[in-house]
Amino acid sequence: MKLASVESTAALTATSAAVAPAHVMRFGAGPRCFVGLHGWSGSARSFEPLVPYLPDDAALFSVDQPGFGRTPPPARWDVPHLVGPVVAALDDLPAGPLTLVGHCAGAIVALHAALSRPGRVERVVLIDPFSHAPWYFGLFDWPVVGALFYAATFANPVGRWVTNRGLSKVRSKDMDLIEGFRTVRHRDNLRYLRVLVRSAREGFRVFAPFRGRVDVVHGQNTFAAVLRSLDDWRSLWPDLVRVELRGVGHMPIHEAPAALTEAVFQSPAAVSEPRGSAARG
Repeated sequence: MKLASVESTAALTATSAAVAPAHVMRFGAGPRCFVGLHGWSGSARSFEPLVPYLPDDAALFSVDQPGFGRTPPPARWDVPHLVGPVVAALDDLPAGPLTLVGHCAGAIVALHAALSRPGRVERVVLIDPFSHAPWYFGLFDWPVVGALFYAATFANPVGRWVTNRGLSKVRSKDMDLIEGFRTVRHRDNLRYLRVLVRSAREGFRVFAPFRGRVDVVHGQNTFAAVLRSLDDWRSLWPDLVRVELRGVGHMPIHEAPAALTEAVFQSPAAVSEPRGSAARG
C-alpha cells in the first residue's frame, strides 16, 4: 500500500505540472490561507455560508473541482487528472503554509492533494468524511445500471424529492441535501463519484504518509458510515482532533456555519498546540 501511495503521489505531481489550475474564488484578505474543497455535486460557492464568520486574519480560497462550477472536466476521469488541477491551483496561491478543508468527497481530494504537497500543507480539516465508499455508492459504478440508478435518484425532480425525504435522519428539518443536483452537470457528477468509489478500493491507508495536523469535524446526526470511519482515521493519526457538532447532520456548512467556522478557522495559537483526541460539541 505504501508503494501505491508513492506512485499515486508521483502521478499527481506530474499531472498538476501539465494542466491548467482549477478555478478558485477568494473570500477574505487575511494572511492565513485556507483552501475549501466542496463535496459531491458542489462548487466553489458551497463554502459561502462560512464567509460572514471568517476571522479577519484568514483568507478562504474555494475551489471548483474539475467538472464543477467554472472548472472544465479533467482530460481523464482518474485520481491524478481529477486532483491535478487542484494541486496546480495550490501552487498558484500566495506563499506560506496551507490548511486544506474538504467536505465529504472533497475531504478525499484534500488528502490526495496534501500528499502531493507535504511541504506546503500543514493541516487538513476533514468535514464529514467517509474512509470507505458505502455499498450504496458502489451501485453507481455498475455498467449501464449505475447510470440508470443515478438518473432515477438524482437527475429528475421526483427522484431528488424522494431521496431527500429518505435522508431526513442525516439532515436538519429544513435542509435539502439534494439541492446541488438541480444545477450540476450530471454526466460529470456521476464520473466524479465513480473515480472516488474506485479509488476507495485502494484503501484509506494510502493517506498514512501525511504527517501534518488532521482534524475531523462531523455532525452528530450524520451517516452511520461517517461515524464508523472515525476509528479508521484515528488508526492513521492517533492524535487527530475530533469535533462533533451536536444536532447537526451531514451538511455542517449549511446547518451550523458559525460552529463549523470556529472549528476550522482556529487562532494561530490553537493551531500550533499539540493535537488531542477530545471531541467537543
